[in-house]
Amino acid sequence: MTSFPQFASDNWSGLCPEALEYLIRANGGSAPAYGFDEWTARAADAFRELFEHDAEVFFAFNGTAANSMALAHLCRPYQAIVCHAWSHIETDECGAPGFFSHGARLLLGQGDEGKLSLDSARRLMRGEGDLRFPRPAALSLTQSTEVGTVYTVEELTALCAWAKSRGMKVHVDGARFMNAVAALGVSPAELSWRCGVDVMSLGASKTGGGIGDTVLFFNRELVAGFDYRCKQGGQLAAKMRLMAAPLLGLIETGAWLRNARQANDRAAALEARLAASGIQPAFPRQANAVFIRLTAAEASDLRGRGWPFHVSDCHGAARFMCGWDTTLESIEALVSDMEACR
Repeated sequence: MTSFPQFASDNWSGLCPEALEYLIRANGGSAPAYGFDEWTARAADAFRELFEHDAEVFFAFNGTAANSMALAHLCRPYQAIVCHAWSHIETDECGAPGFFSHGARLLLGQGDEGKLSLDSARRLMRGEGDLRFPRPAALSLTQSTEVGTVYTVEELTALCAWAKSRGMKVHVDGARFMNAVAALGVSPAELSWRCGVDVMSLGASKTGGGIGDTVLFFNRELVAGFDYRCKQGGQLAAKMRLMAAPLLGLIETGAWLRNARQANDRAAALEARLAASGIQPAFPRQANAVFIRLTAAEASDLRGRGWPFHVSDCHGAARFMCGWDTTLESIEALVSDMEACR
């Protein structure tokens, strides 16, 4: 069994040193509960500075809750959410958006390389005005996507503009948002509210954080009552400072972006090493994920050598994620075992 860091997911890693340091510091002494503490206030202000926007900031325990509460807040039970068929809210959240929204339906679109196309999104509006068909009220996009590709500023702006023209609000699932920021070399603001995004679920567990995701409302007109939704949804942490402090550490030290760049760079190194062995990616590598196609025998052999990985039912490719702690040595070990399995 290999002792190298795994490639099953970028959330297998522990806290990065900067996040851990802030957690330890916040743990000392006592502080007001339920977010009325200095650490949570500082973290909220740090997010506003990071995004160059006076956003309303909320914290949740994980990405499923952050996504589902945000979307439930944008949709009535009889409405719908437009998203890509491979999106995380469709394939990996056990129906949570429908559960939290008490029935809002997901309308599944298509698009090359895991990105929703405008043409596909337009076709999903075919039942508009028909009482028998749920009215789309929100557009949800994943950045970076479930196959490791990235919406450009231009693509995101075009989708947001289309959604707004149809009276829809725009949500972004940003579990790997900082990887997209690093890949494109733009600011968080340029890849979010300046494109027209209303609400973002921003994850940190994949880039050096631990417990705790964030919901950012760039459109403050939408925020009324969301604090009650967080409480009712079981997402109001008593010791909120222990959730917020590591996030503050990621922002104040710059570790969040450094970690994302490191993960992207390691994925590029993995892609190059695979290419040298004649193994081509199933999708363009743009962030920190590399997808390849394996036969059933190759997949079984590789797992037997101690490498767990996920194969998607959507497209059949095996996913290998790089994190902030991925090493060149682990890449060499993985590819060497892949070569032995062929």
